[in-house]
Formats: sequence, structure tokens, C-alpha cells
Amino acid sequence: MTASRTEMERKIQDVSNESPQKAPADPTQNVSAFFGRYQFYLFTILIATKFPMAFHQMAIVFLAPKVSFICEDSGNQTCPCAHPIYDTTVFTRTVITEWDLICERKYLASFMQTLFQFGILIGSIIFGIASDRFGRKKSFITAGVLLLTAGVVAAYVKDYWTFSLLRVVIGASLGGIVCTGFVILMEFVGKDSRDTVSIVFNSFYNVALTVLPVFGYFFRDCSDFQLAISIPALFFVLYVFLLPESPRWLIAVNRTEEAVKILERVALINNISKENIRSDVAAYRASIVDTTEEKQGSTFDLIRTPNLRRHILAMSFHWACVSYYYYGSMQYVGQLSGNIFINVAASNALSMLLGGSGALLLVKISGRKRLSVVLSVTCAACLLAVPVVPDGPVTVALTAFGTVCSFINFCIAYLYCTELFPTVVRSGAFGICSMMARTGSMLAPFVIDLQVHGGWAPPLGFAVLPLCAALVVALWLPETKGCELMTTIEEGEAFGRKS
Repeated sequence: MTASRTEMERKIQDVSNESPQKAPADPTQNVSAFFGRYQFYLFTILIATKFPMAFHQMAIVFLAPKVSFICEDSGNQTCPCAHPIYDTTVFTRTVITEWDLICERKYLASFMQTLFQFGILIGSIIFGIASDRFGRKKSFITAGVLLLTAGVVAAYVKDYWTFSLLRVVIGASLGGIVCTGFVILMEFVGKDSRDTVSIVFNSFYNVALTVLPVFGYFFRDCSDFQLAISIPALFFVLYVFLLPESPRWLIAVNRTEEAVKILERVALINNISKENIRSDVAAYRASIVDTTEEKQGSTFDLIRTPNLRRHILAMSFHWACVSYYYYGSMQYVGQLSGNIFINVAASNALSMLLGGSGALLLVKISGRKRLSVVLSVTCAACLLAVPVVPDGPVTVALTAFGTVCSFINFCIAYLYCTELFPTVVRSGAFGICSMMARTGSMLAPFVIDLQVHGGWAPPLGFAVLPLCAALVVALWLPETKGCELMTTIEEGEAFGRKS
């Protein structure tokens, strides 16, 4: 290994000493220009993570559903209520019934979900920075093991605050999985198939949400339900053996020998010649080793450099607004009248079918920037129309269509963020954006609670931020469709800069 590394470093030095020529092509593109068998393998093992992610993220729908009660003393539903008798015909035990989260304690149910989203916020930034510093794979597996441990332990705790604290830990682990898993996949995929792979990959989140009501139906006790949705995280242990490190990251941090071995394996599986991989990696590495900053990179470079700073501020605000509406509407479904299992399954199936197919079509015919603006405005328009049309099927249809648009917007936001930031800070940028997305989703449960002031309040509350997001994206972000992924801070700083 030492001899190989010395030889690679010598080749890099030799290339660096040559007269400057046209910048060599990214060697990862040579083995990932098309979606080959290796990319399909990686896609398959990573979509499995969407299921525990979705289960925990929307578990609140079945952990804290709307539950009817009467007071033992008065015989009707009044507050305050010292001795409530709960309706257990649908759910035998929930966090509402377990800790009496009604009347003056009702806000604690929403607060529990806010704490969970706060956990995702913290995990996103911590694991995002760790991923750029220590590698995608280590951060991803650490987050997965943390999810499994905290999820199982949470099923056995007996008090509200311990359970809520464990939900924070679960959220933090999910933040890490979201940031690192998607980045690993995108760094193995060429630009021609990147948009399709991104959307299909994120569509499996809705596939998982469509399955979630099955767990809710068969596990009507909140502890049993919590344990059932945590067991699938056992799959994360296998990633120690199944998941490769990102060769883009390895090249960026000068671990070129490891990158060569991974790229040669990818080439072998994809039936591509691996003859020039070693020399291509040496040439490409030499082309980006001009300064110490380029070798290392830091998440703080996103704030230090003016163009990247503008991009990260605009993109993270966009994520916050999209998440604010998307997760709020998903939780709102659980509060609607009718069968909760059918409502949740049907709404997510609609998002999966219309949202997934719509996103695949739209990204082929339009750019990321235009779509982000149009979809944000459309979401806001649907919501603003809800209070002024008669209550009934039309309001349901408007809300559902807005949810589909927000899902497509979320898919595009993932892709947009991947293409906008260079490799050395990409995972950190994802962490910041995901962190800001959680600030939006932390507010959503309390906006839903505004319905006590009138049915018009939640739709109006959810409509404001998408309009703001559309304006910010239109003014501050460049188009990235068809662009190669960048590697260095210098490339990211130059991209989209107005002359």
C-alpha cells in the first residue's frame, strides 16, 4: 500500500510539473457517464434506507393520532379534564392516551414532533460536516447504527421526556442518513442520468410512506408500533460491507489509491476499460492541487466566499420553505375526518404516482431554477384558494395538488443542491440545507394547530413562505441543468457569478 501510494504521489507530481494544458476530465465521469450495473447496485441498496427514514419521520401520524375522549366526572368532552376516558376502538394506546396530551397539555404532542425535527436539524449539520471531513461512508453507517439503537430503546421508555429525547436522537441520525446517502449516490452517477436517478430515488420516500399505514394498522399500541418501525434499521449494519466510499471525496482529500481501486471495480462491473484510470486520477488530482484550500475544503468556505455564501443562503431558505409546507401537509392528513389508514396511504400513493412521474417529465423539459420558482408559486396559489372555495372535495383536491407540487419541488431541491456545490463542501452544504429544512418542519405542527381559530388559518399560514422562496430562488440562484459536478472551492465560487 505504501509503495502504491508513493507511486501515485510521484505521478501527481510529474503531471503537476508539466506545462499547463486543458484541465483533465473528471475520472469518475469515465466510469459513471451512464447508469451501469454498478450504479444500479448502489441505487438498490440505498433505496432501502428510505423505509426506516420515512417510517420514523412520519411516525407521529400514528403515534399521536386524533383521539376522542370524555371526562369521567362530567360525562362529556370538556377541559380541563382530570380523569379522561379515551376512545380505544382504533388505537389501543398512543402517546396521547399514555401521557394525557389533551387540553392544557395538548401542545406537547406538537412539541414532540418539533423536537424530532430539531434533532434532524442538529444531525444534518453535524453529519454533513463529518462527512466532508471523515468520509461519506463512516458518517452514513454511524448515523444508521444510531438510528437502530435509539429507535429500539424508545419503544420501552415509560415517560414523555425520555421518549422525546430519544426522538431527538432518532432525528439526528436521520439527518445524517439524508445528507450522506444521497450525496454518495449522486457522486457515482453521471450528469446525463443524474436528474432521473435523483427523482426516482426520492420517490421511494413516498413508497415507504404508503407502506407505513400497514404498520399502523397491525400495531395499534404505540410501543409495538415504535419497535416495528425501528427493526428495519438493522439493514444499516450490512452497509459496512456493501457500501463503497465516494471516489470523488477520496480524490478531493488526496486518498487517490483508494479512489483508483473503487473506480477500477466500478469499471469492471460496468464492463468498461480500466486501463487509464490510474493515470487519469493522477492527472485530475494534479489539476486541483494548486492551493491548500483546494486540498482540504471546509464547510466554513460556504460562508467565507461571497458567491457560495449567496448560494447557500438562498438554497437553504428554499429548503426551509419547501419542507415547511410538505411536512405540514403530510401531518395535516392525519387530522382529517375519515379512515386514517386510507387517508395516509391514498395521499402518499397520489404523491408517489403523480409527483414521481411529474418530476421525471419536468426535469427533462425545464431547468432547476424555473421549476423551483413555478412550483413554489403553484403551491402558494393552491393554498390561498382553499379558504375562498366551498369546503368539500374541491378543498381536498387543492390541498392534494399542492402537496404533489411540493413533493416535486423537494425532489428538485435535492438535485439542485447536488449540482450547485463542489465536492469538498457538498455534504456540508446538504447538511446546512437539511438543517434549515428542519426549521420549516419544526414550525409546521404549530401552524396546523391554528385551525382552532378557523379553517382558513392553516392554509394561509402555509402559503406565505413558498412565495418568499420563489422570489429568493429567482433572484439569487443560477441554473445548473446539464452542468458537470464541481470539485473545488474555486470552481464553486466562479459558477454562476455575474460578470
